[in-house]
Amino acid sequence: MDFRECLSKSKIVLMEGALGERLKREYNITFDEHVAMAGLIYSEQGRKALSELWTGYIEIAQKYGFPFIATTPTRRANKERVEKSAYSANIIEDNVTFLRTVFQGAPKMYVGGLLGCKGDAYTSEGALSENEAYEFHTWSTTRFLEAKADFLYAGIMPALPEAAGLAKAASDTKLPYIISFTVQADGKLIDGTSIADAITYIDEVTENKPVCYMANCVHPRIVHQALSQPFNQTEVVRTRFRGIQANTSPLSYAELDGAKDLKSSAPEDFAEEMIQLNKVSSFQIWGGCCGTDNRHMECLARKLKETT
Repeated sequence: MDFRECLSKSKIVLMEGALGERLKREYNITFDEHVAMAGLIYSEQGRKALSELWTGYIEIAQKYGFPFIATTPTRRANKERVEKSAYSANIIEDNVTFLRTVFQGAPKMYVGGLLGCKGDAYTSEGALSENEAYEFHTWSTTRFLEAKADFLYAGIMPALPEAAGLAKAASDTKLPYIISFTVQADGKLIDGTSIADAITYIDEVTENKPVCYMANCVHPRIVHQALSQPFNQTEVVRTRFRGIQANTSPLSYAELDGAKDLKSSAPEDFAEEMIQLNKVSSFQIWGGCCGTDNRHMECLARKLKETT
C-alpha cells in the first residue's frame, strides 16, 4: 500500500530517531559546509554509518509490527546550496535511491524526501515570503517527485509564509506531504503564528492539502504545552496535528542550538512524556530527534504497543 493508505489504515507509524547528532558523536563525521548530511552517501564511512543507524530503527519497527518511515538527510540540499557545493542536482535522487536500498524492499516502509527552510529554522532569520518560497522550493519538490519518493517532509519550518509557499510547491507534485513546524511552548511558530492559524491557512491555500502536520526537534513537554493553549484547542488541531519527532531535552531552541554537550534524558522518561501527547491531540506518527538513540525508540515503541 502507498503512504496515504498506510496513514489511513495504521493507528501508529514509527519514524526514525536521531541521525545528525549520532553521526557527529558516535561516528565522528563532519558534514559538508553547504549540503550538510546529504553528501554522506558518497563516502564509504557515510554510507556505513547511515545504514547502521537506519537499520537499528527499522529493526525496532519490525519487532513491534509498526509501519516505518525515514527521510533522506537532505534538509540543506536546496538549489542554492547544491550549486555552491561539489555535488550535482542528482544528490536528491541519489539520496532517495540509497535510503530505499537500506529498506531492501521490506513492506510497510516509506521513503520521505526531506526539505527545510532556506534560513535559520530556530530564529526564522532569512525566512522567505510565500511567493519566494514557492519558487525556491519547487526545485527540490520536483526532484523528489522524479526520484519517486513516497512522500515529502518539510522539517522544522519556523514561519508561516515560507511553510505555505513550500506547501504549494509540494501540492503541485501530487505526492503526499507533511509540514512539520518549529513549535514553542506558547503555542506558536517562531514567527508568532499560532499552530491553529498556520494549519488553517495552509489547508486553505493548497489544492492538495498536507496529509498531516507535525513538530520536530522539540521536547514532547513543549509540544504538550503548545497544544494545550486555548487558541490551539480546536478541531482542526486535534485532527490535523498528528506527529512528532522529539528531542530528549526540554530546553528551548536557543539553549539547544550549538550546545557542545549532548542533552538527553532516560528512555523511560522520554517515552512516558511522548505518550502524554495523546491527551491533547490525535497523534499517529512518532519519531525521535536530538538526544534519541535506539534505547529511546525501543522504549517508545514498547509503550506505544501497550496502548494499542
